[in-house]
Amino acid sequence: MQLLASLTKCSTLGLIQISTELNINNPLASLFPRSGTARLQLSSNQKEGGTPYKLRCQVTVPTAVPQPHAPSGGAGRSNQFADRKVIRLALPSKGRMAEGTINLLKECQLSVHKPNPRQYTADIPELDNLEVWFQRESDVVRKLLSGDVDLGIVGYDIVAEYGQDDGDLIIIHDALGFGECHLSLGIPTYGIFENVSSVAELAAMPQWTADHPLRIVTGFTYLGNRFLKNKGLKHAQLSTADGALEAAPAMGTADAILDLVSSGTTLKENNLKEIDGGRLISSQAVFVASKRALLERKGVLDIAHEMLERLEAHLRARNQFLVTGNMRGDSPAEIAERILTKTHFPGLQGPTISPVYTSKTGIAKVDYYAVALCIRKNDLYDAVRELRAIGGSGVLVSPLTYIFEEEPRRWRELLQNLEL
Repeated sequence: MQLLASLTKCSTLGLIQISTELNINNPLASLFPRSGTARLQLSSNQKEGGTPYKLRCQVTVPTAVPQPHAPSGGAGRSNQFADRKVIRLALPSKGRMAEGTINLLKECQLSVHKPNPRQYTADIPELDNLEVWFQRESDVVRKLLSGDVDLGIVGYDIVAEYGQDDGDLIIIHDALGFGECHLSLGIPTYGIFENVSSVAELAAMPQWTADHPLRIVTGFTYLGNRFLKNKGLKHAQLSTADGALEAAPAMGTADAILDLVSSGTTLKENNLKEIDGGRLISSQAVFVASKRALLERKGVLDIAHEMLERLEAHLRARNQFLVTGNMRGDSPAEIAERILTKTHFPGLQGPTISPVYTSKTGIAKVDYYAVALCIRKNDLYDAVRELRAIGGSGVLVSPLTYIFEEEPRRWRELLQNLEL
């Protein structure tokens, strides 16, 4: 501790002031590695006849300014990680991502039970010892990194922006089939940008200098800064904003935007366009987990496995139909050869063929063989037409809900990633 003291006397006012300054060590040095200052001031005004002495103390401890979208992993992890026994799944609380998540889980027979719509917690009766927590999309990722939740469903764009390549985040399923979009640069279709069609042309424009950089408004500062660096956009400046960014160029508050694009209609309606090399990432909903939770918290890996099995089986069956029909033939092998050589639709691994028994004479015998094929929706009519052309009849079509594999590929990849 260092003590500095000074004495000041003003005879005209009869004021005596003693100022003492103490340079002290910061007691919060583990969080904010800065020094602090304490000031003690003792004063007396002899002419005013009031209180003889006044003592004032002021302590100042500077703090560090947090960076935007700073990840909350490492030292910021929850101290309750080891103590918590209940497994937590974080889901988006509002918007299209929330609606798509609830619908997908319901289709997988994992209905989210939320008695009170104002509550931010729920459960899934089919999964024991699991709590569902509804969070903002960015907080889903933050709480995975802090250890407050173990599993989550959220857009990949949010994982990339707020996860910042943190090694504790593991994407278990990378294509849940909803929330499709991409993060892209959008520039005006008019003025100095009218003939610009690529990022290289944009970067080469003479208008951009250190004093007058290209102004880009975005909500994705981490990905945006990486994009600028990779594309060599030296004279560019990012600013943050929420809401409808498309209005910024027309208002003159920005030259370009960096935002999520689904169909591109909103860009066109606001006289903006995408350019070659301006797409950063493609995104859709993903199933993500904390690697630490998968390895250390009992039951997390088992629940992740069951959820992955259900998701994989349902998504694999989406837009698939089971086509069955009867065919005459000498043997199952002869029927199979006819299907494999004279149609374009062999099924998943091949046709399933089984005998159909009749008893017209009172004796059971095989007159037909039943053929079962798994056909994609877009190929359905062509498959039925070709099946009838080689002798198929009584063709039935049924939608599929699940197609379970022997073991999902993504499960094997997860175990490999965890070194299990």
